[in-house]
Amino acid sequence: MTKVYPNAARVSERQKASTDGNITGSEVVLTVWKKSLLLNCNGFTVFDSKGNLVFRVDNYIAGNKNQILLMDDAGTPLLTIRHKRLSFGDNWLVYEGEGSVKPLFTAKKHVNILNSKCLAHLLSYEEDHGGWKIGNKKKEVAYEIEGSYAQRCCAVYDNNRRKVAEIKRKEAVAGGVAFGGDVFRLIVQPDMDTALAMAFVILLDQMFGSGSSSR
Repeated sequence: MTKVYPNAARVSERQKASTDGNITGSEVVLTVWKKSLLLNCNGFTVFDSKGNLVFRVDNYIAGNKNQILLMDDAGTPLLTIRHKRLSFGDNWLVYEGEGSVKPLFTAKKHVNILNSKCLAHLLSYEEDHGGWKIGNKKKEVAYEIEGSYAQRCCAVYDNNRRKVAEIKRKEAVAGGVAFGGDVFRLIVQPDMDTALAMAFVILLDQMFGSGSSSR
């Protein structure tokens, strides 16, 4: 079976890897476990290829369902994801850290039945325009997510249609126990921020997870 608990490693080294993004020049493969390591919490636990803890999401079951905090292995907040209230459709805002008031992105669940492959897209916040980037639709979309989250088969494309991240089922080791949908792989391409890639997973889980649409 795949190792679930993290290896003992220096926290400072793992913190640097998670907060600097993917600057290795090669793809990074993370194992995502849809489970918090804390009791009475829902969330995610994310490991690198060596079994070291990289990211955590720990949401208390009785806590605020409209705000999700992505943390590194030491519990330092990296990104905050908040549900956009009083908006048409299923929209979320992504902020840097925990206390920021200016969003980095807004994420929108895709509802156009003419393009059933698209699950969601993210718009970036433009400082110069004082708001969400305007103009040609293809230019204003920073990232687009296609595929099926229910099947754990998704691809993330940037505004140049380059594939920057993928979600795939995790194959079971020969003779081992088969993995379900709660354990899967997140593959992040070079120059793509791994924390932002994990934010895509969180957003998809909110939009298409249990109790939501099955896409």
